[in-house]
Amino acid sequence: MTATDDAARTTALEASAVRSLMATNPDVLLVDVRTPGEYEAAHIAGSINLPLDQVDAHLRRIVSDAGGRLVLVCQSGARATQAQQKLTAAGLTDVAVLTGGVNAWTAAGGPVQRTGRARWGLERQVRLVAGGIVLTAIVASIWVPALRYVAGFVGAGLVFAALTDSCLMGMLLAKLPYNRGPAVDVDAAIARLAARDPGSTR
Repeated sequence: MTATDDAARTTALEASAVRSLMATNPDVLLVDVRTPGEYEAAHIAGSINLPLDQVDAHLRRIVSDAGGRLVLVCQSGARATQAQQKLTAAGLTDVAVLTGGVNAWTAAGGPVQRTGRARWGLERQVRLVAGGIVLTAIVASIWVPALRYVAGFVGAGLVFAALTDSCLMGMLLAKLPYNRGPAVDVDAAIARLAARDPGSTR
């Protein structure tokens, strides 16, 4: 069995396996489920931007229209895994995740396209906001002791996010203008899934 055959049967693929699959299988499509802002800052050439919230909103249509092998991409792999779980639960079988996401892709020397200004990834924003709230609450609790409960609440939220592999703070941050970038044409993105046309960049 070749490496390509193995990749065709695997639901989590390393960056090298994805590059090999893209080179040998013209029906493979990369679907980037990050926010439009993250996608604009740096994305894999030929990938389709279909943010995670749009996967939720158009789940049945994606499952019915998708053709060929889908490889889901995000910044680190967490959101892509969520999207994979939703799609497979809805009946889509030929879908994999790029292990480690764009971070792993670039670390392995994979090329990316940059069509907008550099932005922080959503996971990094969550760490900044959560850490900032905890630090501020702890310092402020010197004067207002009850504020220490805010830090505890944020800590509990992070534990819950890890256990459920979901993040309310991340979902809220994704809606900020900073992360929205240009509007995603969902109809065009889903049409590309059906057309199996990996040639354009959006």
